[in-house]
Amino acid sequence: MSNSNNPVAGPAWPAGRLELAQICWVIPDIHAAVKFLSNAIGIAGFPKPEHVRAQHLDMTYYGKVVAGQGPTTQTYNGGTFIELVQPVSGQSMFHDYLARYPAGGIQHNAFRLPVSGFDRVTSDLREQGYAVISEVDHPIARMAFFDTYKTLGVVTEIMGITPDGWKAIEQMEKVR
Repeated sequence: MSNSNNPVAGPAWPAGRLELAQICWVIPDIHAAVKFLSNAIGIAGFPKPEHVRAQHLDMTYYGKVVAGQGPTTQTYNGGTFIELVQPVSGQSMFHDYLARYPAGGIQHNAFRLPVSGFDRVTSDLREQGYAVISEVDHPIARMAFFDTYKTLGVVTEIMGITPDGWKAIEQMEKVR
């Protein structure tokens, strides 16, 4: 949670400390997933799925920008964002996941910290031998997705949140 006295500064926690920020399901039918989570479970606030193209985000897949695309949506629930991704064409870690698990499932968990600690944390993970599957450098966050399947059974995303990102998070939290 952001420091209410200075939302631009980000959270008031020790440098380098990560917090769980998001759980991401990769699923074959985003509309069925939203309907289930909204109606059967009571999780509200999913906006209409937005079609996202990896190229528009300069999202890399093993170091190269590729043509992965599909709808995505997310909502804030109980301190954590719930993200849904439905890969429909191209190549990406999401397509790989759905090819391996056609029914879908939790593909990654994301941990966040202020962007000032991003390089240190991601360098540490690289030094420990975890390969980077995908990266995004966005105005609201720098993101790196690490192959932690053998260790955790899912991908681990590290998000370095920028000052604009903390503002966006606060807005999303208020919608809930």
